[in-house]
Amino acid sequence: MDKLKKVIEEYTDWSGFSIYIERIESYIEIDFSHSLENAKALLEAIGKEVCSKNGIELNDTSTINGVMKQCFSSMGFVNTSMVQQISRSLAAIGQQVGNLRNEIGLTSHGKSLEEINQRNNKVDVLTREFLIDTIEAVCIFIIRNFEIRKTKQPKEESLEESLVYIEAEDFNEFWDDSFGEFSMGDYSYPASEILFYVDKKAYLTEYKSFIENND
Repeated sequence: MDKLKKVIEEYTDWSGFSIYIERIESYIEIDFSHSLENAKALLEAIGKEVCSKNGIELNDTSTINGVMKQCFSSMGFVNTSMVQQISRSLAAIGQQVGNLRNEIGLTSHGKSLEEINQRNNKVDVLTREFLIDTIEAVCIFIIRNFEIRKTKQPKEESLEESLVYIEAEDFNEFWDDSFGEFSMGDYSYPASEILFYVDKKAYLTEYKSFIENND
């Protein structure tokens, strides 16, 4: 799962999910059922993390279908039909992974010695690659979409960045009444305008004080 590893290296907040990748890769040859179990857990865990980061509360009994639907909705995929189709498709993958895991798992329902020896042979190499690659691709899609949308969100401007001189009319009148205008030859400027453009931090300090005292 090298592609997913690179994505996690790029977005380090997701590094905790590397443990699932390690388990998937470690058992893919010797016990594919264990790899499948962790692949399903990885997909569901990433979906839950996106919901958590986006402030979406999930029920303790939420199915993978519900998790994926909420995950995509929280990232702005508002087309209900599309969200439902995607979530159903992903849920179907997760369900089939779970069913396959039960079929070939070492501990589920008890296995005879012959079944234990043959359990990995029930899934051919191409099918294994397809299942793991599909889950990897979906995980990458979710993480990248979340991170890209996060960086595109407009940052909240500070008061210093957003305040426009003419919008603080009440304060400007108060300051000008207190200190008047300053003349320089043929030019004259009100005290508030000089303070705003010469020392905006001082202007903001006085402006905040004025607002607090007049609330």
